[in-house]
Amino acid sequence: MEFEIKEENGFKYIEEGEGEVLLLLHGLMGALSNWTDVVQEFKKDYRVIIPLLPLYDLPLLTTGVKTLAKFVHKFVKYKKLKNITVLGNSLGGHVGLIYTLNHQDEVKALVLTGSSGLYENAFGGSFPRRESYDFIKEKVEFTFYDPATATRELVDEVYQIVNDRIKVIKILAMAKSAIRHNMSKDIYKIKVPVCLIWGKNDKITPPEVAVEFNQLLPDSELNWVDLCGHAPMMERPVEFNAHLKRFLDRIY
Repeated sequence: MEFEIKEENGFKYIEEGEGEVLLLLHGLMGALSNWTDVVQEFKKDYRVIIPLLPLYDLPLLTTGVKTLAKFVHKFVKYKKLKNITVLGNSLGGHVGLIYTLNHQDEVKALVLTGSSGLYENAFGGSFPRRESYDFIKEKVEFTFYDPATATRELVDEVYQIVNDRIKVIKILAMAKSAIRHNMSKDIYKIKVPVCLIWGKNDKITPPEVAVEFNQLLPDSELNWVDLCGHAPMMERPVEFNAHLKRFLDRIY
């Protein structure tokens, strides 16, 4: 990724552009690069910031979605951000939901794509064949509608992560925390506008999850992306950015 990663006060992040703030949150297997096309498109008109979430750096006992939401809050406070639009994919969406629920005074709007929080069909409870490159390749391809989206580079990255024993333990702890922390009873309290952008062929957080989010969130709109899996901003960036632009133009 060609953007500079800044490091200060214990935070690592990317920051591009000026204007209203778009705060992008990546998922469990995701990285900052998942948002490349969004940054490229929106840095012309917005201040786009992606904090690197400390997925593998938290003590095991506190490894969970609530701790990540607290981390986001500390980052927002440190950067003195106001009136932000939070965008989250997969686990990042879940973290965005918790953060928004607790800090609606700081959030202008929320954008969710393939978000966990209600249901997800992830790697499952373990990595029984994590040493097998082909198995990991298959799992990464499962994320997308078009398996070709799972580039060699992306598969290599995930393969490296799941073959690091400490990281695997943290990933499983984080995934279990996400499954336990179901938000169906709470999200009706989120009053800010929410834009749902969902892959019609998402097998990890299937379309019915998007429909349920749309029903439970009081001020939400649902946009579908055809021939697309769990990460629309990577697999169908043009369509994703068009939906996002329409929403941002409406709320700002």
